[in-house]
Amino acid sequence: MPDILHLAPAPPSPRAIQERVRTRDGVHLATDVYLPGGEPGAPEERRSGVARAACDVAGDRDRVPGDTILIRLPYDKSGAYTFIPLVAEYFTARGYRVVAQDVRGKFRSEGEALLFVNEVDDGYDTIEWITTQPWSNGRVAMWGDSYYGYTQWAAAASGHPALTAIAPRVTGTGLGEPVRRDPGDRTRGVEMGITNMYPLTHFFGRDTYLWEPDWSRRDFSAQAEAFMERQGRRSISYDQWVPHPVPLRRFPRGSAFAGPSVPVLHTIGWWDNCAPLSWADVAEIARHPNWDAHHFLRIESIDHENHALLEPDADRVEDRSEAQIRAMLPGYLDPALEFFEVFVRGNGRAADIPRVTWSLGGTEELRTEEVWPPEGIRVQRRFATPDGSLAAERPDRAEELGWQHDPADPVPSSVPDAFSYLRHLPDEAPLGERDDVLTFVSGPQQNDVDLAGPVVARASVRSTGPVMDCFVRLLDLAPDGTALRIARGQLQLRGATDPETLEIDLGQLGYRLRAGHRLRVHVSSSDYPEFLPQPGTGGDPWTEGEHMETNTQFLRVGGVDGFAIELPVLDGELA
Repeated sequence: MPDILHLAPAPPSPRAIQERVRTRDGVHLATDVYLPGGEPGAPEERRSGVARAACDVAGDRDRVPGDTILIRLPYDKSGAYTFIPLVAEYFTARGYRVVAQDVRGKFRSEGEALLFVNEVDDGYDTIEWITTQPWSNGRVAMWGDSYYGYTQWAAAASGHPALTAIAPRVTGTGLGEPVRRDPGDRTRGVEMGITNMYPLTHFFGRDTYLWEPDWSRRDFSAQAEAFMERQGRRSISYDQWVPHPVPLRRFPRGSAFAGPSVPVLHTIGWWDNCAPLSWADVAEIARHPNWDAHHFLRIESIDHENHALLEPDADRVEDRSEAQIRAMLPGYLDPALEFFEVFVRGNGRAADIPRVTWSLGGTEELRTEEVWPPEGIRVQRRFATPDGSLAAERPDRAEELGWQHDPADPVPSSVPDAFSYLRHLPDEAPLGERDDVLTFVSGPQQNDVDLAGPVVARASVRSTGPVMDCFVRLLDLAPDGTALRIARGQLQLRGATDPETLEIDLGQLGYRLRAGHRLRVHVSSSDYPEFLPQPGTGGDPWTEGEHMETNTQFLRVGGVDGFAIELPVLDGELA
């Protein structure tokens, strides 16, 4: 059996007032309230000595009702992982009241731990409770990452009029959804390993149980059953998804954006593994004018865990110290505070806030635009050649290049934790030396070139097996031979014995390719264990992965349907 790290609730912060918010169906949600200057207005018996002293200093100034920032999360409102007490300290020092809440079924909250579907109503009920408190002036904002970014979209979809602005980071309204399995579609997404593991770790009852299956085996479903048997209970969210996903309605109107809008500061990380979900929301928001009018985009050179491309190596650690967290907080929280200053407190004009603020990867630059992608980009294509080059001209002669997909020996993921890609900052060049990875390389850049916008690959592929996953990775190949991944995408083809030209979305890119560097493309059929590998039989990788067959995969290069990648050039010229 695997090692299991059981995380129970951490001790409550001594600065927090502990409350229980009753929802419409009678469930009580554990809630911490942080007030400026400590805990003014809290009953004396519920204040710590530190808080009482702070209240004495704060005096009547902080007893006036004020604006509230709400944070609803499943990762323990008191725990070290999300360091919410430090976040609350930072926000309250700037005059905000902070409400941090364990979502339904998690840690100290009552109810069942069911992913996603209760957050609209629970968000509404919590905001309603806030507006009735003596320390609240009736204005509420929300902030947070990942799942506690998702709870913001859910609360906004509830339509509560007191919700004034939200600041979701590295998240999406489709967070955690299994790949849609429409039998009529030849193409679909590739399932991530975390999809079925999340309800077995973070949503397996109230506490968190961190464990991983033995990835050297392919009996994932059996390992999941063994884990639940060992614990003596099941995960209702896991059973909702395995073996056949049963989608439950997350938003009352179907889309999070079908109702009234609120101003949004929407933060995306260039290296966030959840970025495709964020960009899908950007596209959806653009189709709803009332949301688009108040949608402000911020794109940073970060991964899901807020590690930065150019951060000091000493900060690339799994567990940040308190000093490291405090040093990180201004960059982490100030953008939201500046946004709330306008849309919550009414100080300043919305017209003075750039619609898009973005980091040019590989530099310290933060640029601003009125639209994304920036105006003036030029789409340039590079074509794969039989000799492994990326050429500016399409080769006339068409050929097929082949490789073996052996599900027992898949292409390994470049990092052990996809959420912390930049903590590991891997050199992906060695992956291109494998026999099951096709590699194409451009000439060296004569000058710097800035890339900004969408990246798309077109690949005509087929397989000897019934299902083929096609992975495309775009890398910056440095003169010393190391390679940094700067964009990626993947798509699954069903009925793969019949050729098909795939349009593979590699997401959005904002990056400076330096003089002397080259572009490199990897094409393969696996990236394991971040993505579940095709067993080669057409069977489900999670429930039928033990039965494996080797397939031969083919990619066409040259000719009218040969592999091509479209790159958005903002400044400079590609080699």
